[in-house]
This record gives sequence, C-alpha cells and structure tokens, in this order.
Amino acid sequence: MEPGKRNDIEFYKPFKITTQMNKHSFDTLSQAVNTLTEEGFNEDFEADESCIKALYSKKEYQPNELKIIDSYRFEGMTNPSDESVVFTIEANDGAKGTLVMSYGASTAQNEELIQQIPCVKN
Repeated sequence: MEPGKRNDIEFYKPFKITTQMNKHSFDTLSQAVNTLTEEGFNEDFEADESCIKALYSKKEYQPNELKIIDSYRFEGMTNPSDESVVFTIEANDGAKGTLVMSYGASTAQNEELIQQIPCVKN
C-alpha cells in the first residue's frame, strides 16, 4: 500500500479508516501535517488522561465536542508494523487541527478518548 493512503484497516473497533474519507495522497507524515496546516488545520490536538487538549489555544475538549473529518495512515519505513495515523479534527467551536496517533511502539495519546470522537463520513 502507498504511504498516506488508507485501506480498510480497523482502528480500535469503534470505526474504520476507509478510502472514502481522504482527499489527499501523502508520501510522508510531515508532508501530511504541513499540507493540512496550510489548509487551516492549525491546532495540534493531544489526548491526555481526562480530555483532548488543543496545544496552541490551550482549550480542552471532551470527545463529544469534536469530530474526525479525515484520516491518513502511514507505515514505518523500516518496520511496517510501526504505523501512524493523522486525524483531521474539528471542534464544535470551529477550531480545526490534527492529532497524530502512533502504533507499534508505545503511544502517549489516550486511545480511549480518541475512540470516543465521532467520525464524520464525507
């Protein structure tokens, strides 16, 4: 599979990442984040123990205050089991940004909170 393109992989059971959602094809994770930032996804979201934080504005959100607009999957260059997914997220107050979730090694993101964010199918 090409980097930055999704297939029907299962993401922690609540929803699937599917090719129907994404409108881009990226070669690298950094290319994805840079392009999405240029398109207005300026916030960096991070899921901690109790909420999802917007790192620039310092706002805190609960999963029901957010929606996943799109997602892009990347495999590790040397180890395909080292995967990352970039989610584009929009908050109910209009804030837009990205959240990067890494698999394979340990992740600093609260996976349970991320699973609770509704996924919008375009």
